[in-house]
Amino acid sequence: MAQLIEGLTVEDVRANVERVRSEIADAAARAGRSADDVQLLAAVKYVAIEELPVLAQAGISLVGENRAQELERKVAAPGGGQLTWDFIGHLQSRKVKTILPLVRMIHSVGSASVVEQLGRHAKDGTKILVEVNIAGEEGKSGIAPAALDDFLDRAQALSGVEVVGLMTMPPLAADPEDSRRWFAALAALAAARGLPELSMGTTQDFPVAVEEGATIVRVGTKLYL
Repeated sequence: MAQLIEGLTVEDVRANVERVRSEIADAAARAGRSADDVQLLAAVKYVAIEELPVLAQAGISLVGENRAQELERKVAAPGGGQLTWDFIGHLQSRKVKTILPLVRMIHSVGSASVVEQLGRHAKDGTKILVEVNIAGEEGKSGIAPAALDDFLDRAQALSGVEVVGLMTMPPLAADPEDSRRWFAALAALAAARGLPELSMGTTQDFPVAVEEGATIVRVGTKLYL
């Protein structure tokens, strides 16, 4: 397990946030987009729970957690209530009921069992993104592009659920440019289906994701270290 990130200062995190936002703005400008159309989500999987007040004071408002149990702990912790939470990790169907009241949006809906639980527990206004295994990687979470329409039909039929977009994690790559084709492919899938939100891009490749249409980038260590 990666070491927890501790000892953050408001000044350092604020400076990092400003640098990342500047990179987002530059990438958006290169693509002829407005930086206002891109949300910065701070991934906090490895951030110690005691550091949450620092994030809020440094100007971070939207955060994402990968694990349902940690989401519960962090939302209830000091500083957690000052932040808006999304769920961005692999979602087990048995955890759907637990996380729904805690989050603005679920980024990682990618199985029939999760859709079934959403149908049982979602309230009006539940926003979700469908996770797409854009590169068809063996053993990776997400819906195959060829199965996307059938999956969307099922999810969009749920009472109280609004499918607002797609999410993906491209194959690991040393060069961010290697992710470009996968981001472009996800953007094309979303555009063809009238889905406005695209959650794609992380610390190593978010500028490329912005250039290809990301509306939410999930940035972690670059905000803290």
